[in-house]
Parts: sequence; structure tokens; C-alpha cells
Amino acid sequence: MALNETWHLRSRARQCSATGTPFIEGQPIITAIFPDPESSGYLRKDFLEEAWKQRGGEDETPFSSWRTTYSPLLTVETPQAVTKQGAEELLRTLVEEDQEHTENTRYILALMLERQKLLRETDSQPTAGGILRIYEHRKTGEVFIIKDPNIPLDQVEKIQQEVIMLLSPQPLPPEEAAEETPPATEEPAS
Repeated sequence: MALNETWHLRSRARQCSATGTPFIEGQPIITAIFPDPESSGYLRKDFLEEAWKQRGGEDETPFSSWRTTYSPLLTVETPQAVTKQGAEELLRTLVEEDQEHTENTRYILALMLERQKLLRETDSQPTAGGILRIYEHRKTGEVFIIKDPNIPLDQVEKIQQEVIMLLSPQPLPPEEAAEETPPATEEPAS
């Protein structure tokens, strides 16, 4: 995978890319990923179904497209979201950094979030470099393009352990822990 590619795409739009018509909650829409002519990455565009059908003669061919249902962005946070947010934030960070040595971790994180029903795989595209899996965040509509690293079975457990370590709170170094410990207070003698 080439570095400097955009693998994390913006959330779903609030209006049709072709007509500018605002979407209505529950309305079926078409999401499409296009090669970005200004970078080596991709652009996301959302369309009303009718606008998608009418674009026929355009020479812009999507890399991937799928039908989904529009729902506005939700910002409600639940107690369980704290743990999931750690995995989501880690995935966003690793995708934006796009370092080749994190491909396995990104893939495992995407699978974890898919099992937690936060991401859904909408498409997969074979490329010269391997299979690219396209995931959409169920709540925000963000799109992540994740390379399937074809991890050998004997390495899966090791990579899962690395991901767990990345998601676990790290202990503070002794000098920082000492700074955070409140000074002992003396109890008055009775």
C-alpha cells in the first residue's frame, strides 16, 4: 500500500452531491467512493437515488458504491461507548497515519468494530496490492478503506494481543505517578 493515501473518508453528507437537496432521515441514498484526481486517495459522495440514476453519462466511475439509509449524525454517548471509542479513535489515528507496519492492527480493529456492530463492510475491491475492504460507520457514516493483510492464522492471536495492549490504559512512569499521588495528610490525634 502506498503511503500518503487517504483511507479515512469524511462522514456522510447532509445533502445530495449532485442536486444539493437535503436528505431526510430514513431516506435511501447511494454512497459512492471515487478516485481523487488531486491525491492518491479517494473522495466520498452521497446521492439521492434518483440523482444517482440520472448521472449515467458522467465519465466519473466510482471505485465502490452502495445503497444505505440516511440518518443524521448522533452524538449521544453511552457508558459502553467509552471502550468502543478507544478502538474507534485508535483505528482513525492509524488509518490517517497510514503506516505500512500498522496494516494488521487496522484490519483487526476494523473486524472488532464490525463485530460490535459499529462498522459494516459495504464492499471489497480486489487491487494489484491485495483486497481493499470498505467499511461504513453505522452511526456517523464515516468510510474506512482497510487493506486485508491476509494474516496467517498462526499470527492472529499475537496481533490481537498487540491490539489489546494498545487499547489498555498504560501505567504512568514512576516519576509521573509520584506527581499524581496526593500528598499524605496527617490525621489529628484524638
